[in-house]
Amino acid sequence: MTSFLTVDGGTIAYDVTGAGPLVVLAPGIGNGRDAYRFVAPRLVDAGYRVAVADLRGSGESSAEWPSYSRTDMAGDLLALIRHLGGPAVLVGHSISGGAATIAAAQAPELITGIIELAPFTKAQSFKLGDLRHGAYRKGTLKLAGTMLGSLSSWKGYLDAAYPGKKPADWAANLAGIDAMLREPGRMKALTKMTQSSPADAGAQLGNVRCPALIIEGSLDPDWVDPRAEGEAIAAAIPDGLARLEMIEGAGHYPHVQYPDETVALMLTFLTAHARA
Repeated sequence: MTSFLTVDGGTIAYDVTGAGPLVVLAPGIGNGRDAYRFVAPRLVDAGYRVAVADLRGSGESSAEWPSYSRTDMAGDLLALIRHLGGPAVLVGHSISGGAATIAAAQAPELITGIIELAPFTKAQSFKLGDLRHGAYRKGTLKLAGTMLGSLSSWKGYLDAAYPGKKPADWAANLAGIDAMLREPGRMKALTKMTQSSPADAGAQLGNVRCPALIIEGSLDPDWVDPRAEGEAIAAAIPDGLARLEMIEGAGHYPHVQYPDETVALMLTFLTAHARA
């Protein structure tokens, strides 16, 4: 059942299931809460109270906002955790991985741990030679088209972001994403998100004081070397609080392509760091 939280600038849609320590899941851009359809039920079965939120601009949250930065999203997620009575372990994918970093740095009393799935959490460097890497070139060109407002480019990016193994409900889920992004304001929000810089998240990595788990797919087309990207994020979090785990064969959506492996890593982390 969808609930709505009013924050500065609009409303955030979310649902809550289960009982136990609170875990808040935030999807990436261009996706709604169903991005965690293979994850949330397993966390509930494992004894957690699981809240899944739509990002501003996406899903059932308000479509039009003044801005769509990771700092904005961190504020939305912290408001939700306060509303639900935190503390929480905060899980973010891609852009919301960066938001999780910012939230943990800004409100350490509310966050007992962060899990970042294929996160865009630090400023990106681009070298022309990187385009020799075929998967990276394809993903980058499709993202560039998305930045210009092309829905077909976004769907092309999603195809590249799921290398090899597609979920069984791929066609139906892609149709749902297409329908959501055709709603007024949704594609504009997606475009603004693709244009937002992760520099605000990168600037907060050194201020994180809670444990962090970084999960990268070995075939993620968003980076020429996904392991190096994950290692750099983990290294920037002080005191050895962060660790990197790789999921072989996964692209940018490890929690959808390989939910068994992703949930197993998450549960190990939650056992150590989630608390009621």
